[in-house]
Amino acid sequence: MSGTFTLAHLSDPHLPPLPEVRLRDLAGKRALGYLNWTRNRHKYHRREVLDALVADMQAQRPDHIAVTGDLVNLALEAEFMPARAWLESVGPPREVTVVPGNHDAYVRATRHHFTDMFEDYLRADTDEADSAAFPFVRHRGPLALIGVSSAVPTLPLMATGRLGQAQLDALDRRLAKLSTEDAFRVLLVHHPLHSGARMKRLTDSKALRAVLKRRGVELVLHGHDHIHSTVWLDGVDRQIPAVGVPSASALAHGHYPAAAYNLFSITRNGNQWRCVQTVRAIDADFKIRQIKQVTLL
Repeated sequence: MSGTFTLAHLSDPHLPPLPEVRLRDLAGKRALGYLNWTRNRHKYHRREVLDALVADMQAQRPDHIAVTGDLVNLALEAEFMPARAWLESVGPPREVTVVPGNHDAYVRATRHHFTDMFEDYLRADTDEADSAAFPFVRHRGPLALIGVSSAVPTLPLMATGRLGQAQLDALDRRLAKLSTEDAFRVLLVHHPLHSGARMKRLTDSKALRAVLKRRGVELVLHGHDHIHSTVWLDGVDRQIPAVGVPSASALAHGHYPAAAYNLFSITRNGNQWRCVQTVRAIDADFKIRQIKQVTLL
């Protein structure tokens, strides 16, 4: 058996605290988002939780870290520089890959700030003829990390995502090319490919699942729902695990679990990949503990 490559995954830090908000920033959807933050979300998205989780993750010395979106809350211009500083504290662009979430593209006015601010954290390995930011491919060790963006501005009370046909077609081409490589393919996306909540779903999930069934990947990582989840998708010759993770800054509340992150230990044994998932979560004493370990492949 060859050496082990460890990929860490966290999502939805919803970086607290919210910066000072000007009245003119609160038009439209942001007004409801701000009200929700001040009344509810600030109580359970806590910076000390996020810092404890990241410190524990870094202590595990993963080979690479994937962050699947929602770094900010209302996509205010003042949120992006602190989010950039936080991401740099997690790791440099060579060691961290990020994709955006719906809160990172909360309104049309600032929807492009994420790709501008974090361009070096989502830069593809090579410039290709199809040079759109998404999908991108980054090779790290035996991994091919494929990042797509489901982040689009939506109406108030909606948190849906969409890739769109151009991105789906480009993803199909990227995966077709990767099928000739001996790589462990990991798709990074913010929205889950299956969601019971109509207001939070990926609207073209069926089309994305068709691409994965035709081309295949070894693993899908996502956030958005703020829960632990594993859903099995149809692949080329076997099922694909799609794994979600709670918010990286959250205290346990309601049916939402406390902050957690995943570690994936990936090895090659002959012609087979082996992937073991370890889940580490924060407890009531702000200690990070292993709560689960399971073999996915």
